[in-house]
Amino acid sequence: MFKLSSLMSLLFLLACQTKQLPIKKQPMKPKINKSDAEWEKILTPQQFHILRRKGTDLPGTGKYTYHFENGIYKCAACGAPLFKSEHKYESHCGWPSFDNAIPGAIIMQPDYSHNMIRTEILCANCGGHLGHIFDDGPQETTGKRYCVNSTSLNFMKTNHHSDQ
Repeated sequence: MFKLSSLMSLLFLLACQTKQLPIKKQPMKPKINKSDAEWEKILTPQQFHILRRKGTDLPGTGKYTYHFENGIYKCAACGAPLFKSEHKYESHCGWPSFDNAIPGAIIMQPDYSHNMIRTEILCANCGGHLGHIFDDGPQETTGKRYCVNSTSLNFMKTNHHSDQ
């Protein structure tokens, strides 16, 4: 069973390394600067692992993967608004996917971990790891796929798209 789940996780990770976006140099200067000890006091162990240690949710397990209510997805660490529900779509990659972010909410930086070249996305407010961005999203909108860990998000429900 462990081998099967490990193989499935590897396949999903490989699925999320498709077309790579060019990386725009952005300074990594989050507005909130806390020590690991401070983050450990306010985050759950899973949130700390994902947001501060750049972990990854197991594919298909996140509470927001198949969640499609109207509202705003916020950073689980600092509460900063990151994504509007109108930009969420089903990409079948195993993680919540968005084709756009709230302007100024995301910092992008190169990620060379796991023998891959990807673009990491972080909360611009606190520097928390959110996931990665790829250039294989819906072509009728932005062509981007923000592949996000559910653990890095909280959701605030709104009644209408215009409330966002």
